[in-house]
Amino acid sequence: MKLDGALYPWRFRLVIVLLLGMVAVICWRIVDLHVFDHDFLKAHGDARSVRHIPIPAHRGLITDRNGEPLAVSTPVTTVWANPKELSAARQHWPALAAALGQDPQVLSQKLGQNAEREFLYLARGLTPEQGEAVLALKIPGVYSLEEFRRFYPAGEVTAHLIGFTDVDDRGREGVELAFDQWLAGVPGSRQVLKDRRGHLIKDVGVARNAKPGKALALSIDLRLQYLASRELRNALVENKAKAGSLVILDVQTGEVLAMANQPTYNPNNRRNLQPAAMRNRAMIDVFEPGSTVKPISMLAALESGRWKPGDTVEVYPHSLRIGRFTIRDVSRGGGPVLDLAGILIRSSNVGISKIAFDIGGESIYRVMQQVGLGQDTGLGFPGEQVGNLPNHRKWPQAETATLSYGYGLSVTAIQLAHAYATIANNGRMVPLSLARVDQPANFTQVVPDEVARTVQGMLQQVVEAPGGAHRAQVPGYHVAGKSGTARKTSAGSKGYQQNAYRSLFAGFGPTNNPRLAAVVVIDEPGGEGYYGGLVSAPVFSKVMGGALRLMNIAPDNLPPPLPEAQQAATVAGNGGRG
Repeated sequence: MKLDGALYPWRFRLVIVLLLGMVAVICWRIVDLHVFDHDFLKAHGDARSVRHIPIPAHRGLITDRNGEPLAVSTPVTTVWANPKELSAARQHWPALAAALGQDPQVLSQKLGQNAEREFLYLARGLTPEQGEAVLALKIPGVYSLEEFRRFYPAGEVTAHLIGFTDVDDRGREGVELAFDQWLAGVPGSRQVLKDRRGHLIKDVGVARNAKPGKALALSIDLRLQYLASRELRNALVENKAKAGSLVILDVQTGEVLAMANQPTYNPNNRRNLQPAAMRNRAMIDVFEPGSTVKPISMLAALESGRWKPGDTVEVYPHSLRIGRFTIRDVSRGGGPVLDLAGILIRSSNVGISKIAFDIGGESIYRVMQQVGLGQDTGLGFPGEQVGNLPNHRKWPQAETATLSYGYGLSVTAIQLAHAYATIANNGRMVPLSLARVDQPANFTQVVPDEVARTVQGMLQQVVEAPGGAHRAQVPGYHVAGKSGTARKTSAGSKGYQQNAYRSLFAGFGPTNNPRLAAVVVIDEPGGEGYYGGLVSAPVFSKVMGGALRLMNIAPDNLPPPLPEAQQAATVAGNGGRG
C-alpha cells in the first residue's frame, strides 16, 4: 500500500509549507515583541501590575494680615476596604470595628450591603496614629489613603468669614468657597508595582508631583477680630438680644479688618451645627438702616448747594402730616428750630424730611447709590446680598421722607460700613477687599471733599454735643458717628413686627485723620431699652477704642499737659509717689 504523500505529493508539500509559515510568523512575532514592539508587552504587563497611587495636595494656608494662621491643612488617614476580600476575613470584623471605634453590628451590616463592591470607605479623617493602629491588624482587604483635613485655629471667632471645607477638602462656605480655585492644590501620583492580591512589590517613583494650593493673606486683623467677637457676644448677653453683627473697615485701603457675627459655630466640630448659626449676617442679612442714613441725606443737601451748615429748619411741633401718614420726632429737645448739625444730633425725622422735600428724593437716591447703598460690594462673598435701593420716576412726598431717614430701603452691615468709610475718607470711595492690600487701589471721588469734611464735623458733634450719642465716645480720641433704631418688618406680610427692633450705630475715628470705620447691628435687644444710642453705641466705643490702641493710632483728644508748677504741686501732694 502506498503512502498518501506518494499519491498526493502536492498536498503534503502544502501542509509542510503552512506549518513552516506558521512557525516563521510565530518566530517573527516573538522577535517583533521583544525587539521592535516591546511596548506592547510592557503595557499589558503594567496593566496587570502597575498602579498609580494618588499623592494628595494640601490646600493653601489662610492667614490674617499679620501672618497668623486662620486655616491650615493637617495630614489625616483614610481607611478603605475591598469588601470582596474582606468578606473572606469575617473573623477579623470585631477587631476592625474596635480599632475604628465603630459598632460591630453597624460595620457588619455595612460590609454585607456592599459585598459585591471593590471599594468602600470605612473611616475618613483619622489621625495618623489611629490609621496605623487599624493597619497594624493586617486584615486582608483593608487599606489606607493619605489625605488632608482642614483645621481652623481661631475656631468660632472667624467661622462666618473663613467658612469650611467638606470631607473631600473642597470649599463649601465663606472664603474657602470664594477662593477655592486659588486655595485648592493639584494632586500628584506615585507609580508602584502590585501583585494580583494588591500587595506592594516595588515603589517605582513619582509620576507626577503634587502641587499645593496657594497661600492667601486676608485683610483681617485677628486681634481686632477677637476684640469685635468678644464685645459683640457680651452685648448680646447684656441686652438679651437675638443676634448681632460688627464690621470694621480700613478707611484708606478698603480692607475688612474685622467681621464678627453672633451667634456663631465651631467649624472644627460641626456635628450639631444649626443652619441659622452659619449665616454671615454682616453680608447676608438686609435691614432698613433707620437714622444711620441721615448723614447721607445731609450729604445730598450740602452737595445740592441749596443748603449751608448754618441754615435752620423749623421742626416744631416735632410732627409732620403727609397725607394719611404722620412723621414724628422721637427726641423733642433742642428747641423749635434746628440747624443742620442739630438735626443730626437730635435725629429729627421732621427736619431731615423737610430738607428732603426741598432737594427731592432723586438727589438723595443718587448720593446713596454713589456711596454704595444697595450696590454690589465687589467682594464676591458667597450668598452676599445687595439689598434694595428704591427709585421712582416721580418721587412722592411719603417715599421721599422715609428714604431720607432710613426706611423703604434695605442694606447690609458691610454696605453701611462702606458708606461711612467713604464719608470718613473725604468723599473718596475705595473698593472693599477681603485680601490684604499691599498696594492701595485707585479711589473714586463720589462726594465733594468739602461736603464730606463738613458732615464729618457734624457727626463728631453728634457724639460729643450735649444730648448726642455720648455713649459712643472713646477716651483719648475724637470719634464721629450716628445711631439708628429701625423696626423689623414681618417676614410673611407687609408691615412691621410689634416690639421688634434693630439697634444700630455707625461711625469712624479719629476724626482728625480717620483710619477706621465701624458698624454695630444688634438684632432684637430685649433688655431695658432698644435705641441704637443706648444699645449699640457702647459697643462701638469699646471696639473702636480697643482697635485704635491695638493699631497704635495716636490719640487726638488728650487733656492738655499741666503747667510745671502745677505738676510739682501735684507730685508733692501725692507724697512724691507720682
